[in-house]
Amino acid sequence: MAGILQREGLILICRRRADQPHALKWEFPGGKVEAGETPVAALQRELREELGIESEPATEITRYEFGYPGKKPILLVFLRVADWRGEVENLIFERIVWETAGRLRAYDFLEGDIPFLDSGALVP
Repeated sequence: MAGILQREGLILICRRRADQPHALKWEFPGGKVEAGETPVAALQRELREELGIESEPATEITRYEFGYPGKKPILLVFLRVADWRGEVENLIFERIVWETAGRLRAYDFLEGDIPFLDSGALVP
């Protein structure tokens, strides 16, 4: 699941480290849902681990299945995070950036995020 955090008209995007799968690709913060978790609870945990913030429960924007070459399709869930406590800090990524929705396609995003970016769901 992926969290869409917006602040002053900008959206938070994160770049994976060189030692991670899909090295140096851009993505939204988030991760895998663990056994017994809902996507909302998983995102709250991931935001705590990745960015050091405590988020309010997020609302779903969209979901779809995506298959990376040679792998079983995965369910991608995109959630809007309306509010959080604490200052966003980079705890695990190579880099984090606040960017306008219109400029996101200029970044080398994970292939699974491209349908979401192209859907227009981020344009106000």
